[in-house]
Amino acid sequence: MIPPSELNSNPDNTALSAEDAEQLIPDLSTRQDLDEYERQNILLAQDWAFSTRALKHNDPLDEIYIRELHRQMFKDTWKWAGKYRIRDVNRGCSSAEIITRIANLLGDGRYWLSNKTFALEEIAIRIHHRMVGEIHPFPNGNGRHARMLADILLTKHGGERFTWGRSNLVSSRTVKEAYLSALRQLDADSNNVAPLLNFARS
Repeated sequence: MIPPSELNSNPDNTALSAEDAEQLIPDLSTRQDLDEYERQNILLAQDWAFSTRALKHNDPLDEIYIRELHRQMFKDTWKWAGKYRIRDVNRGCSSAEIITRIANLLGDGRYWLSNKTFALEEIAIRIHHRMVGEIHPFPNGNGRHARMLADILLTKHGGERFTWGRSNLVSSRTVKEAYLSALRQLDADSNNVAPLLNFARS
């Protein structure tokens, strides 16, 4: 079992409660083991999400799909995969607001797409930002989930997936900080989408 202090050793990540940490499925002993186990789980989820059949039949702006994507990404790692958090954390809305905030975001996303309010890449970035920053719906894995959701939306509508700094944000501290800095700039100014969009394309 990974000690809670090691699970929560990265201050940039949402801290797991003791109850959340107890829901780890595999018997792992280090944070590095967990990162690799999650990475393998996410690679399988990518195969599922980006298959021709999935892209054709699934709607990334559907609330059920939001949860199913997270479940696919972490189902072999955490028992709470695909379930919204039930406690408040240092980022995002209160747990009681999650369902309403997600419904509002998905409604906005559908409106933006149908009315071409923004370019496709900006729509994907805005959905990503609100999912990870304003809502932060899951106990953990929110950034990875929101990035994959943005890529799925792009691909489904004929765009190309973002490169997100061309690095593993979990293992690269420098790239992770550039990502977080871009998120903070959009937090501070909802019209300042350029830094996050530029990072996503880099």
